[in-house]
Amino acid sequence: MNELDFGGKQVLVVGGSSGIGNGIAQAFRAKGARVAVYGTRAQASDYSKEEGSDLEGLAYAQLDVSDPQAIDHLEPSFDRLDVLVLAQGAVIYRRGEFEMEGFRKVLEVNLMSLMACATKFHAMLSASQGSLIIVSSTAAYHSTMGNPAYNASKTGAVGLTRTLGEAWAENGIRVNGIAPGLVDTKMTKATTANPKRLEGALGRIPLKRLGTPADMAGAALFLASPLASYIVGQTIVVDGGLIL
Repeated sequence: MNELDFGGKQVLVVGGSSGIGNGIAQAFRAKGARVAVYGTRAQASDYSKEEGSDLEGLAYAQLDVSDPQAIDHLEPSFDRLDVLVLAQGAVIYRRGEFEMEGFRKVLEVNLMSLMACATKFHAMLSASQGSLIIVSSTAAYHSTMGNPAYNASKTGAVGLTRTLGEAWAENGIRVNGIAPGLVDTKMTKATTANPKRLEGALGRIPLKRLGTPADMAGAALFLASPLASYIVGQTIVVDGGLIL
């Protein structure tokens, strides 16, 4: 028996159109799952490979998670759900998160929408005795001086993972999380595209390389599989040793 075979399973990755979410979506597809992804743009063709988006074989739909009404009124294209991955994320640089408008905007995407999406699909996950995976960040474990909203929201995501893990275990839903370190995506370009910053970052990572979306996907496959059947409420740090 192959515990990482997801044949016949339905997976949804919110924020699965690019970056870490996209890597996770493609990994589940490679293991046999039917995979739906939600992203912010109108259609799949609005994304390009150059941006790190590979939507081949994935069922794409638009969802603006910063709009609570959009989540409320969402009509999914599937009638069962085995794995829900919440990988949506936003960050505002140049001190934009110190303005209340920016702070609220990031909290809405990175924390409020996690609860909205989780409760939206609670009944489906309960029916399938499924798995919920919340993508947070190693930012939850140290300060990120220029990004108070990103930090507070990711810290909140880790707490939400613990609490939903305990609350929903009785419904047969296993809730766990992944805290990525520095992963090479368009969201981290402020660091990865700046040679000096990149050198400083790599100097702090024991494995001496950036993470990839595929590195994050390995942890997601494990957490959604029977191999992790006794793991509840945990957030696995996947960071190459960055925060040791």
